Amino acid sequence: MCQKEDLSWIFVAIGFISTVAIRIVTILMNISPFWGKFSWYLGVVGFIAFFAYKYRVFVERARIIRDQQLLEKLSNPEKLEEEDYHAIALMLCKIRAHKERINFLFIFVISFLSLILAVYFDFIA
Repeated sequence: MCQKEDLSWIFVAIGFISTVAIRIVTILMNISPFWGKFSWYLGVVGFIAFFAYKYRVFVERARIIRDQQLLEKLSNPEKLEEEDYHAIALMLCKIRAHKERINFLFIFVISFLSLILAVYFDFIA
């Protein structure tokens, strides 16, 4: 039922790279302004691609829910057709996917570590 989506894994990787790139800008600026700026541009361009992809995914899910009137049909299960069950199963599959949770956890951990390193370099070292 759930399909493997190689494209979504590519965008998860883009999100990871962008997260790291943005979080290390401060450190790299102290080493080399060129690499600091490079990291910033890499992160911002990566986030533009990542969030454009995520936006497209959310719009597509909303379109399916709207076009198939799934919310209305769920309030009256007798109206559900076989294709509706397939659409609902597909949505639940995508929501259940671990990629988004992994991505959010990664962003949180890298952001937290970056904050600790920035405070260390700015105020302690």
